Amino acid sequence: MMPEPDGSTDNGWLTADEIRSSALSTSEGVRYRDSMATILIIEDDQRIRQSLSSRLAERGHEVDAVATAMSGVEAAVSGGFDVVVLDLGLPDLDGAEALRMIRAVADVPVVVATARDDETEIVRLLDAGADDYVVKPYSAEHLEARLRAVLRRSGPDPEQRTMAVGELAVDLDGQQATFRGQPLELTAREFELLVYLVERPGRMVSKRQLLAEVWHQPYGGADKTVDVHLSWLRKKLGETAAEPRYIHTRRGVGVRLIDPDS
Repeated sequence: MMPEPDGSTDNGWLTADEIRSSALSTSEGVRYRDSMATILIIEDDQRIRQSLSSRLAERGHEVDAVATAMSGVEAAVSGGFDVVVLDLGLPDLDGAEALRMIRAVADVPVVVATARDDETEIVRLLDAGADDYVVKPYSAEHLEARLRAVLRRSGPDPEQRTMAVGELAVDLDGQQATFRGQPLELTAREFELLVYLVERPGRMVSKRQLLAEVWHQPYGGADKTVDVHLSWLRKKLGETAAEPRYIHTRRGVGVRLIDPDS
């Protein structure tokens, strides 16, 4: 069962104000109202089911919710849904088994919620067919990013498939980035990191956010992974941390990507 909402952002749920703010934020590349989806929620706790349904509906999505795994499987395989949110703690059937049943007959994206944050559990869910997952308790920002990623994959806005900041452009369909018209040779992780930053031009994001949303890892104070990848990106953009143009870091706060000519 998922944690009950209490109005704060630490309990894993978006507040109504956060939903309105995020839904209307286009300057950072977040355009939920252009990505409305039909969502099926499979959750046995009535209060959580109703809360999540209303909050997603506030974003402009169409939401249907059921309380049991079997009802969810029947609804999912009937078609008409863009994405399924599946809680694993269901009373009538193991959530992973319900996931396998859905995946056997439908290709609808499924986001699962699990209380276990260990590699064995995550591998089990991915092998069963999960498209993404959230670990309880999770932050509102984490949930928001997962929803955005799944909605982008399942029903992207064609106008948002190419993004640009200054002379830096990212083609999501072609999985290619260019700088001053020339292709950038990026690793898969470098490309994901760049996309995350380009989607949020001018916005300061923390190392904790990047580890959670790009690497899907918990924050570690001694973890230099983000710093190393940012250094590689800077080098490929012809800049350094001491003389930045696009990628600017504020010690102890985070990093942001800007258009140097704006």
